[in-house]
Amino acid sequence: MASGEEVGAEITRIGKRLVAEHLVGANFGNMSVRPDDDGFFITRTGSYLDDPGEPVYTPMSGEVPPTVSSEWRVHRAVFQNTRHRAIVHAHPPYAVTASLMLDEVVPLDSEGKMFCPIIPIAHGEPGTQELAEDIAECLALAPLCIARGHGTFAAGKTLEEGYLFTSLGEHACRVLSLTRSFQ
Repeated sequence: MASGEEVGAEITRIGKRLVAEHLVGANFGNMSVRPDDDGFFITRTGSYLDDPGEPVYTPMSGEVPPTVSSEWRVHRAVFQNTRHRAIVHAHPPYAVTASLMLDEVVPLDSEGKMFCPIIPIAHGEPGTQELAEDIAECLALAPLCIARGHGTFAAGKTLEEGYLFTSLGEHACRVLSLTRSFQ
């Protein structure tokens, strides 16, 4: 099993990429890794992803530590209902904007078409069980979804995969936005 220190180092590495690419701002977003079947490590509430401190181990059922991210319900629901082992939640501006205007994102760019031909839009208020259940349903079918007005949730075997899908989703939404400006 990976230690909290190892997971924290990987969260910091990916967090620095997310910040450098403007996929998160300030202390928005969170990440988690599920090293075993009993629980997962998740970033602390209010932490900056490029300097998050040590993540909090959270059980798959029952009470959660008080310092966990407010989106712990989403992470738990995804881990309970999919095979994903890592989740990246970011707030990319073009993806958030697209989620306010569209019911799903259909990428026009070649990478988007190839790796994520439809990006679903999930519903529910941040931190709620409703959002957790909708995102878990979306991520059971696709590696990426966008919570309406809130941000992307990308999942995979590793945080690296989650980061790649986050970046891909923002690129696809940026391309959609630019093509509309040329019309």
